[in-house]
Amino acid sequence: MREQQKVAEFVEKHDLEAPPAFRLLDLVSELGEVARNAAESTEYGQKPTQPSLEPDEVGDVAFALFAVADSLAIDVSDALDQSLSKYTARIDEGDSPASGE
Repeated sequence: MREQQKVAEFVEKHDLEAPPAFRLLDLVSELGEVARNAAESTEYGQKPTQPSLEPDEVGDVAFALFAVADSLAIDVSDALDQSLSKYTARIDEGDSPASGE
């Protein structure tokens, strides 16, 4: 995936290498910021509107995910293909794609 390579090059260029465990903590932190955007924009579920997310925060999540994957030598494109195959099999069996692991 081109985006994963861009992140890897950015990390290397700016000497931002970190162990996978730190990368994972960063990913969870960035996802928390997106969740905060959603919670605040819907007044913590009291306002039934579409959540308002900051695009740069979503970008931070993508960056962090690609960095985690790269630090573990996981190709995100291959991983996505595996997930789609798994979800297709679940749908074919009459299950929801989100059920199970």
